[in-house]
Amino acid sequence: MFFKQRGSADGTLSYFYGCGGKGQGVAIDAVAGDEQWFVEEAQKAAVRIAFVVDTHIHADHLSGGRALAERVDAPYCLHESDLAQVNFPIRGLQDGEVLETGNVITKVLHTPGHTPDSICLLVSDLRRSQDPWFALTGDTLFVGGVGRPDLGGTPQEMAGRIFDSIHGKLLTLPGDLEIFPGHAAGSVCGAGLSGKPSSTLSFEKRWDPYLSLDRETFIAKLVAEIPPRPADMARIVAVNLGKAT
Repeated sequence: MFFKQRGSADGTLSYFYGCGGKGQGVAIDAVAGDEQWFVEEAQKAAVRIAFVVDTHIHADHLSGGRALAERVDAPYCLHESDLAQVNFPIRGLQDGEVLETGNVITKVLHTPGHTPDSICLLVSDLRRSQDPWFALTGDTLFVGGVGRPDLGGTPQEMAGRIFDSIHGKLLTLPGDLEIFPGHAAGSVCGAGLSGKPSSTLSFEKRWDPYLSLDRETFIAKLVAEIPPRPADMARIVAVNLGKAT
């Protein structure tokens, strides 16, 4: 298995991983302008990019996912709820669906809250175990924080959905599971984000200040600590939906 993490100046994190032996890879949350990096990394690893996935419709930066998918002739994947939202073809991912790339498999978890379409991805290397090795947690769970709740509904409602997604789908997983989030410090997509770009569920259970709270307290705290909205958010979302250029 190969695994690459790419960081941007604004704290955004993208990923490229897959099976070198079978020559297939998956690109996650590509930022506009970074398409060539993914192409070059695929060439270095002698793999083809089989899937291009965004963990949600981004509001803080322009996505490079659709352009990358077109460039490498791969499906551009978003949660199936986006089929009615975007103005271009996508592969709609379902909760529990598994993407196969050789010995590496990726299981989709629908984890709404940051946005209605948010997903996390559980990745296993079958040469080691059927069990997931790590999770790409998008903007649902960060190192030291959780996603902001004001981008797809009322903050109180969405904060409750984040709590349910984290406690119902992520914290039930093994504690030694590595997590790789969609952002680190410097991002406006959550409050209190660490500069460290990975962690484990066990460590976050102990030290993430949100994860020990009951549901009511979690909602109140998350709503009270919403960062300022991303600059030019409306235009960014419209472009990422294919409704503006």
